[in-house]
Amino acid sequence: MSATGLAARLAAARAGALVGREPERAVLDRMLSGAADAPVVAYLHGPGGIGKSSLLRYAAGQAEFAGRRVVHVDARFLDADPRRLEEAAALARVEPGAVLLIDTFEHCQRLEPWLRDTFLLRLADGALVVLASRVAPDAEWSLDPGWAQLFTQLVVRPLDAAQSDALLAARGVPVEQRGAFVAFAGGSPLALSLAASVPAAAPGAPWEPTGDVLTTLVERLVGDLPSAAHWRALEVVAQAHVTREPLLRAVLGDEDTATVFSWLRQLPYIEATPEGLHPHDAVRATLAADLRWRDPERYDDVRVRISVACLQAVRAASEDDALMRVAEWMFLFRDQGGSDDRYEWRAHPQVEDTPLRPGDVPDVLRLAEEAEGPVSAAAVAHWVRRQPEAFRVYRYAGSAAPVAFMAMLRLEAPLPEDRAGDPVIAAVWEHVEATAPVGPGEHLGIRRFAVQPGWHQRPSPVMDLVSRRTIAEEMRARGRAVTFTVFEDGERWRRYLAEAGLLEVAAVDVGGQQQHVFGRDWRRQPVEQWVEHRARTMIAPAAGWAGAPAAGGSGDERGDDPPRAAFEAGVLDALRTWHTPREFATSVLLRSHLVPQGSADPVADLRGAITTALDALPVDPAGVKAHEALTATYITVSRTHKAAARRLGVPYGTYRRHLALAKERLIERLLQQPATVPVPFAAPHLSGGAAERGGA
Repeated sequence: MSATGLAARLAAARAGALVGREPERAVLDRMLSGAADAPVVAYLHGPGGIGKSSLLRYAAGQAEFAGRRVVHVDARFLDADPRRLEEAAALARVEPGAVLLIDTFEHCQRLEPWLRDTFLLRLADGALVVLASRVAPDAEWSLDPGWAQLFTQLVVRPLDAAQSDALLAARGVPVEQRGAFVAFAGGSPLALSLAASVPAAAPGAPWEPTGDVLTTLVERLVGDLPSAAHWRALEVVAQAHVTREPLLRAVLGDEDTATVFSWLRQLPYIEATPEGLHPHDAVRATLAADLRWRDPERYDDVRVRISVACLQAVRAASEDDALMRVAEWMFLFRDQGGSDDRYEWRAHPQVEDTPLRPGDVPDVLRLAEEAEGPVSAAAVAHWVRRQPEAFRVYRYAGSAAPVAFMAMLRLEAPLPEDRAGDPVIAAVWEHVEATAPVGPGEHLGIRRFAVQPGWHQRPSPVMDLVSRRTIAEEMRARGRAVTFTVFEDGERWRRYLAEAGLLEVAAVDVGGQQQHVFGRDWRRQPVEQWVEHRARTMIAPAAGWAGAPAAGGSGDERGDDPPRAAFEAGVLDALRTWHTPREFATSVLLRSHLVPQGSADPVADLRGAITTALDALPVDPAGVKAHEALTATYITVSRTHKAAARRLGVPYGTYRRHLALAKERLIERLLQQPATVPVPFAAPHLSGGAAERGGA
């Protein structure tokens, strides 16, 4: 095949892969057509991998088709030396109608004033110029009345979902695989193309970017960075919903955050908004996936630090701003719920969260009766009289009419009138008194109502705001011993609540309808510790409600244990907290079959059970390695996972495989370990028509 033939095939393939970009192509076409009002200089800018070079190739093809001479310059090889640019672009100075294309102009960005005010004025008659840079043009192009008529800037933005799908189709990616690629790539043509180049996963296996793909993306999207502090700042930006300087300072500590924050604002793949800094979706996804792949320990550490900083932000916020701060915290968990996630973290400006006003009471009672019946409405009336400040009312923007409401009750003592006025509260107090009584200075927090007629507590903007208000109250409360939340539709929310550490403790009949009560004991795991555990990707928050039953389990779960997922998380949590007694003492495993009923020292018995299982691991060569990996990492305490690998004398990748295998073997052995005395997880009998139900 001739060189000319190969060039033609390459050009045709590249042209076929260019999808979207109709506005940018229209401007370039007008320039090349010689229209009198068309600009003579077009400045393309956007982050790396967004498709600027593809547009330059499009311009080159169109120019050649029109019979124009094309002069293509790659600024990476100019060393920001004006003489080098003059040499590389010499033909554009002598060839009338030439088209000068300068790619990667960011490498000689400091030449921009000279280019504008000196070099371009020397070009041949009818010459056109297209520049592509990661950096936006300076304002002088638009401020100068002459250039303002001859210059245009074209911001190259991410592809939308349909365009991304079309690009993948052009690359031959099967339809069933495209969704995962599109979700990861964030509209970046580079990320889409690299993802498409990876061999297909086994049928049914989830797609994840490989290490090679991530390395290439980081190099192309981000490039070289000035220092380790700048890398750490980008790790924060990749995880946080929005980055403001206080968040950066809270996570990075003593680093010069003011300087680093200013640097972040100038990056082509970072958008500065009134709320703070947002990265391009492809950059966010790539940096997060890359860090998780190469250093899972640091990945979790960054998430934990952001989570704790978000907690402080919620506590410092005003009542109105607290909901947005909670939404920013919830952004950390946007990918952990799967396709049936029950929570949407985005803003809902069409719905307003307001206090209960006196004129709202008739509407609130009407909504309660319409959604849950007269018995529930009577309970609402009782609490409107007792604690009107506990209610929040939801309205659509621009309307005064309530469409939904919730109440976050604060209870310090089991008053007879409260028991008589609300069967759910009567059952809650009976359960608390039987399992974990409230001490002096402590109180219960109960999200008692979440009423939106017609929606039956299905996910909706209103339910999102109800969840945010509930979490804000939890984070800001002082002296709260126990939290309960009540759902009529327990099945829909059970998994979501279990991930947050809320387990079902009761089901109560209210006027013929079952209302499910989920609870957690903050004395077992304080809020500060909970937000840390919640942010860890490998260790779920284990401490929930001490007296929670374990129902709803599948056939492979022991009847006297928490569900398997919670048991596995509890084992990993126990290892992590092995040398922090206060945290270890909150383990969910203390109420598993590993600890005898009536034990005088449950913590010591749990340690003994885990030690016994560890000692039983070295039964074959793989078991020996598993035992050593767990012992070096958790029991004898190496400072980091990499330090544990050095101590064992194995490569870090090998160590990680041994550690993963060790955890699996330990969990299986603990699940099979016989119980000394079975530990019943039965809920106390509940009056008021309550049914014994299981918790997730």
